[in-house]
Amino acid sequence: MTNEEFQILVLEELKGIKSDISDLKSGQGTLESGMRALEEGQKRLEGRQGALEEGQKRLEERQGALEEGQKRLEERQGVLDEGQNRIENKLAAVYDQTAILTEFRTEANMKLDSLIEDNKSIHEMLGEHEISIRTLRRKPV
Repeated sequence: MTNEEFQILVLEELKGIKSDISDLKSGQGTLESGMRALEEGQKRLEGRQGALEEGQKRLEERQGALEEGQKRLEERQGVLDEGQNRIENKLAAVYDQTAILTEFRTEANMKLDSLIEDNKSIHEMLGEHEISIRTLRRKPV
């Protein structure tokens, strides 16, 4: 191989290396833009993660409020149960009193009916005695 051939070969290889370097630079530019895109995506993800964490905090606060409300409802339910028991006791007393009053009413009606019958008998007896008295007054003795 002659010197000229060697130089041509070296020049061709240098052109190939130059082309490869140009391709590498081009790839590096693409890689850099890809890295920038990745970094921007990472920033967006971090922003979204922050929003998710904030939403999680709000959910936890709401859950705490719901638990507190549930506790108050349970306390009120206890008070309502006590009130319902008192009402049931009073209702039972009203039933008992109603039964007693019904029995008293029945007895009073029976006694009143008896008094009415006795009164009718007395009126009849008085009527007969009045007739006998008037008859005796008319007769001279």
